[in-house]
Amino acid sequence: RAPSLPLSSPRAACAAAEPPLRWEPRCRQQLRHLQDGARIAARLPPRLEGRWVSTGCEVRPGPEFLTRSYLFYANRLFKAYQFYYWDPSCRDPSYSLVIKGKLRLRQASWITRGATEADYHLHKVGIVFHSQKAMREVAAWINQTSGEGCSGFLPPGRTWAPGALYELLSAKTERDCTAALGFAMHELSLVRVEKHYQPLLQPQQSGSRLVEELYLGDIHTEWVERLHYRPTGYQRPMQSAVHHVHPCPACGIIYRADEHHPPILPVRAQLPMQLSGSWVSTRCEVRPAVLFLTRYFIFHGNNHTWEGFYYHYSDPLCKQPTFTIYASGHYTQGIPSSKVRGGTELAFKVTQARVTPMDQVTVMMLNSSEPGSCGLTSCWSAGVEQDITPTNGCLALGIKLPHTEYELFKTEQDTKDRSLLYIGARPTDGSSPDSPDKRPTSYQAPLIQCAGASEEFSNYVSLKYLGKKDANGNEALKPLPVAFLLFIALLFLRCD
Repeated sequence: RAPSLPLSSPRAACAAAEPPLRWEPRCRQQLRHLQDGARIAARLPPRLEGRWVSTGCEVRPGPEFLTRSYLFYANRLFKAYQFYYWDPSCRDPSYSLVIKGKLRLRQASWITRGATEADYHLHKVGIVFHSQKAMREVAAWINQTSGEGCSGFLPPGRTWAPGALYELLSAKTERDCTAALGFAMHELSLVRVEKHYQPLLQPQQSGSRLVEELYLGDIHTEWVERLHYRPTGYQRPMQSAVHHVHPCPACGIIYRADEHHPPILPVRAQLPMQLSGSWVSTRCEVRPAVLFLTRYFIFHGNNHTWEGFYYHYSDPLCKQPTFTIYASGHYTQGIPSSKVRGGTELAFKVTQARVTPMDQVTVMMLNSSEPGSCGLTSCWSAGVEQDITPTNGCLALGIKLPHTEYELFKTEQDTKDRSLLYIGARPTDGSSPDSPDKRPTSYQAPLIQCAGASEEFSNYVSLKYLGKKDANGNEALKPLPVAFLLFIALLFLRCD
């Protein structure tokens, strides 16, 4: 246990020297790119008309592997396909759902800034099985867990009929046999559409291409809660079938699919888990309970240590910083996950952390915290970092040190051969994966590798003012309009 700091120290003791400025250029460029919120337009209320498709194989808690294709009509009706698979590459279909209903957009969300709340009503849900095995398993789920009206949904021993559509839900007959599948469309109750422009990469071309992304509500990480949960965050965005990022091999395949012809995604090479290097967020991220953040990690493979920078904001464009967290520790050797194929299980220990409040509201909260529970009492001020390791964390921010979390990681390459890192999704209920049975079964938004192992650096710097010079004449960075929040397995943050 670290010795407590002398909380009666004079005010002068609050000041802390800053380490030298060293940022890997490509990582800095990516972080500045995230700052440029003006590049993103989000219309309220959003326009949903048209078809939206997954851009790859998605992983939901459970795990469930699926792709989606949703069509919204101008008269508020919608027709949605959800294609489920046995495998994390979405090449071995299990069953498909065809979902019909009506959606009515309401007011801007009072809880999740930038989102629109919506009401939906389901008219029909049908299921098509793609193998005898899938038919047998789903029938068993429904017959065992559903009410009297569904107990005979599929008699035991019925032979699989390719292409046959079975009705799971009907508004007319008031029959609903979807609960056994953990099925709900509550994702439609929270909606956001973003527009931005993708630069044309071909040497002979100039200009940019419009990209539209549809963010729908997140899926609860606990199976038993997902039927009742009302989203406050988002899941992986879908993209417009017309205006999507190029190249997107999966987009056209999913667009042309239907319940009788599920999409079979292209073969992708399995990558070994190579954590060494630096990884950064690709977008402003949203967590349940209304948390906006970007993340930046450095993994040192030679000694299995890591550093994390977490910038936390109050707005969906990550332009209004609230506080910054730097944390570090070590991690275990990864082993293949037995529950989530394609994933790797690791344990992360957080041993040190520092906090920088970035607005007056956070400063006031930290200065009013219980003495000895979060750094030097009454010493907090905007833009000034404090070490919270000697006080074993920060009670006001829900940070406890030391802290161990059991994690799920996955690496992939995108269509431009860039390395992506997926880290386990945070529990929706605000708890921590602090035991093996709480290990995630789905992922957060991916990080992109911005520096390899040979380009690692370990000196942390508090970002200050763009265009100014430090004492050694080096350029200083302006404060990222972001405050890095440690919200993945590397550190659990909860606001009490």
